[in-house]
Amino acid sequence: MVLNYIWIAFFLIAFVVAAAKSLLFGEIGIYSNIIESAFAAAKNGFEISLGLTGVLAMWLGLMKIGERGGVIELFSRLISPLFTKLFPDLPKNHPACGSIFMNLSANMLGLDNAATPLGLKAMKEMQEVNLDKERASNPMIMFLVLNTSGLTLVPVSIMVYRTQLGAAHPSDIFLPILLATLCSTIAGTILVCLKQGIDIFQRSIIIFLAGFISLIGGIILLFSQMSDSQMSIYSTFGANFLLFTIIAGFIFAGARKKINVYDAFVEGAKDGFQTAITIIPYLIAILVGIAVFRASGAMDSVINAIKYLFDAIGVNSEFVEALPTALMKPLSGSGARGLMVDTITQHGADSFIGRMVSVVQGSTDTTFYILAVYFGSVGIKNSRYALGAGLFADAIGIIAAIAISYFFFH
Repeated sequence: MVLNYIWIAFFLIAFVVAAAKSLLFGEIGIYSNIIESAFAAAKNGFEISLGLTGVLAMWLGLMKIGERGGVIELFSRLISPLFTKLFPDLPKNHPACGSIFMNLSANMLGLDNAATPLGLKAMKEMQEVNLDKERASNPMIMFLVLNTSGLTLVPVSIMVYRTQLGAAHPSDIFLPILLATLCSTIAGTILVCLKQGIDIFQRSIIIFLAGFISLIGGIILLFSQMSDSQMSIYSTFGANFLLFTIIAGFIFAGARKKINVYDAFVEGAKDGFQTAITIIPYLIAILVGIAVFRASGAMDSVINAIKYLFDAIGVNSEFVEALPTALMKPLSGSGARGLMVDTITQHGADSFIGRMVSVVQGSTDTTFYILAVYFGSVGIKNSRYALGAGLFADAIGIIAAIAISYFFFH
């Protein structure tokens, strides 16, 4: 229901802005830009879904092997003490717990291609115990917010972009991104816990947070002793080594259980293909709405209004240059990436704005995309407060990214 109102708002605001520009400023070509952007977004949505088909088929095939080989059940048991507290509505040791764990781990390692299929698998498993098939369950909302908060241990892709754009020290945004995304994740988790009546001071949750903060501290200590090139090499190697180890472990576990791993893979791959087909209309709908909103100039109008406001009250408005990326990130990952590159190109990779926009890019994830794809894959029409909670986590992450950037780089 919330997505419905947001989608309508995109078009209404775009229409008002376009009408004002054409009538007041004679920008008659704006309608051509909007229509072209809408068609391009529809094509892009289909191509993204088409590109996901192979990846989904591969990963859901591997997950089927892991499921039959007992690996997913093992993961579920290992994380049961924590997940029974964060996801109390899921049965103990439910297969979804293993899929959720795998998805969040892939996200933290920056392995987007692996994370999405694992997330869709988790949604399908949670839908099996969801009493209202068109309404988001509590576990689904918690899972979605953990995804949209975008917790990433090693932002490899952003460091690569900074290297290509001439940054002298591409990894200088590593710690700021880690701190910003940690703020968004904690904020989103606390909000959902409060909404769902979950006690955040339970022993399992406190132990997990302490252990997780210790892990982050260890990573920071380890990487602080490396050069930029070493950090990029070892982080990429570590993520891909772990990923291949998991793949091999699934297959070996299946062979050890004497299952037909090939047939299991094919069966899972069929589910992946069907899932990819299912999400096409949902993804196209949200991408078209975003494209129309952006092409009309509504996004630029919002940015200019914010800049004018801060200039008027005498507050440093340098950060406004990073806001297009910040506002685009919940809407479109590729759009935000393009804005980040454009901003760095204009101001320089080692400028204050160049660094800030990099931190902002890594502070959150694509909330609208995730909700459209994940909920669309299982036919959820009532997302309840998932979008609001996700955008709240995004806002905290963006504010934290701006504040931390001032602290580190200004």
